Amino acid sequence: MKRFKLSDNINEINYEFCGLCAKLISYHEDEDNAILKIKLPYDAVYGMGEKYNAINQKGKTVINCVEEKFCHQEEKTYCPSPFFLTDTGFGLYVDTDCKTTFEFKDDITVYIPLDAEIVLFDGTPQKIISDYMSLFGSAKLPPKWAFGPWISANHWDTQEKTEAQIENIKKFNYPVTVLVLEAWSDEATFYIFNGAKYTPVKGNEVLNYSDFNFETSQWPNPKSMVEKLHKNGVHIVLWQIPVYKKQGSDEILNSQNENDRDCAKENKLCVFTNENKPYEIPEGHWFAGSMIPDFTNPKTKELWFKKRKYLLDIGIDGFKTDGGEFVCSDGLSFNDNSTGKQMKNKYAQLYTQSYTEFLGENHVLFSRAGYSGQHITPILWAGDQQSENVELKSALKAGLSAAMTGIPFWGFDIAGFAGPMPTLDLYRHATQIACFCPIMQWHSEPNGGQFKELMPGANGNNERSPWNLAEIYNAPEFIDEMRYWHNLRMNLLPYIYSRAIESVKNNKPMISPLVYSFPDDKEVLNIEDEFMLGESILVAPIVEDNSNSRSLYLPQGTWFNFFTHESVEGGQKIKTEHKNQLPVFLRSGYGIALNLDDTLELGSNVGNKVDGYNNLYFVLAGKCGTFDFKDDLGNDFTIKWKDSKWEKTGISSSDFSVEIIK
Repeated sequence: MKRFKLSDNINEINYEFCGLCAKLISYHEDEDNAILKIKLPYDAVYGMGEKYNAINQKGKTVINCVEEKFCHQEEKTYCPSPFFLTDTGFGLYVDTDCKTTFEFKDDITVYIPLDAEIVLFDGTPQKIISDYMSLFGSAKLPPKWAFGPWISANHWDTQEKTEAQIENIKKFNYPVTVLVLEAWSDEATFYIFNGAKYTPVKGNEVLNYSDFNFETSQWPNPKSMVEKLHKNGVHIVLWQIPVYKKQGSDEILNSQNENDRDCAKENKLCVFTNENKPYEIPEGHWFAGSMIPDFTNPKTKELWFKKRKYLLDIGIDGFKTDGGEFVCSDGLSFNDNSTGKQMKNKYAQLYTQSYTEFLGENHVLFSRAGYSGQHITPILWAGDQQSENVELKSALKAGLSAAMTGIPFWGFDIAGFAGPMPTLDLYRHATQIACFCPIMQWHSEPNGGQFKELMPGANGNNERSPWNLAEIYNAPEFIDEMRYWHNLRMNLLPYIYSRAIESVKNNKPMISPLVYSFPDDKEVLNIEDEFMLGESILVAPIVEDNSNSRSLYLPQGTWFNFFTHESVEGGQKIKTEHKNQLPVFLRSGYGIALNLDDTLELGSNVGNKVDGYNNLYFVLAGKCGTFDFKDDLGNDFTIKWKDSKWEKTGISSSDFSVEIIK
């Protein structure tokens, strides 16, 4: 890893990386920009943040700019990074907050600010990505419960509707560990439960839970609701947005919101223009007219989070930090002297980083926008997608390109959250993919649609729950089918959490395209619909409508069908038939850890508890190999096996069983 300043006037300097010669030529184009040309052999290029249009970006022009785009993101992204690596062992990061442009043609051309620094990397994808992540610090490990199934629907806008979900998951016998509430607040302050009565405060005073009267609100006892959810093993996450909202003429004036806006102006807590006026989000953008908090100002952060501390005091487990793509002008002034040009990208990352610091340990943050070093934000999701097959494909690409930018903890809304309801087939395929992703969540937009005129949603109940889909399509058997995958997720939790620990320790993504694990195999360079979960499991999603089969490529080695344990030799393309399943394979020489009931069958019901195991069960694949296992319950050991014999070294606090398949 080598760092250079462009101001050093780099000119025709050769660098040897992995036996190839990369020639860098830098020259000034004008007062603000430099052009960096890179000549090197390569067939594929990865990284650049969360990219929806492709994993391999060769042949494309990539503009690194944080941008909010409702559905069909294509070349746009909420979450860019000026970082890439090639299949030939070369990597580059441009250390700048300003917009950059990368042209990946026969030569690579990068347009960057004159004051930027560049960092060069060499080696395997694993080494380059690890080195890149190390520039910003380690990822933050979410609590184990964050890796169970999540549920969310915008129309859960009362305590009654929210508590009804406890009855639903009991009625349909579904394991759930996280419930997300979006429509919980007054939609003005975004920190006060809707309908709560209180005496508004001015200045730097802070409202506490005891200041509210909830009796006649939509949330008559939020603390009791949280306790009830926790008692049932469900953690609760609340939606957030970083604005001092401008209220429309059709809204009832919220006095507390007006006080907060006045306080932000008077105390310079919000972002200002260069003309010393409070910056307001321009028309044509989400939350137009609203001011935004200046998270570079310590006083802003102090008061912002003091107003939200009571939520943690009553047991709220985290926040869904939506938005953040709100800096739309260069002519802005921040407390730390940053400009709008710099904060166009950096603001979203600063916003989520501030929440991460506030939450501390044993909480989660679920965010969609960010910039370089996104992996230090606990969890990211793929933003807005319609319930369409093409959107499922783009979300999968986004997750795998995010992985090649070092983002370990990522998920997407199962089958999309917007527009007409998904077909059962789309929902089936999306659920199967999500089962093997770091985060598994279904979510739903408001009834009728997020933007009804632009993109109408379903009439009536828009909820993307399996039981609502089953009712809409008159398919009661669908509830049982989807329950299998939610149960399987809980079966996989020991393996998933162990890999999450490893991701943080070793700077690794949890899921990755095949090129990450098999960089010397030219067949995998352009495979964008298969991925590894950890080092042991290969997943080949079915993403075509009404299909139960697909062709796929298995790298060299022996592979075992995850469901049947049948073996197949790799280094070839195969075609598989899977009735209501997807192709999943275990890699010879590696293992997985499962939590199963007494039947020891996949899909068995083990509930939603994460503080123990029904039966800790290891499946070890191949004639010999090694598998490391660690959890939060005192287990930290390695299993080695050869033929039919195995041995454990390390500390184990749980009883377990072992099966060797070969």
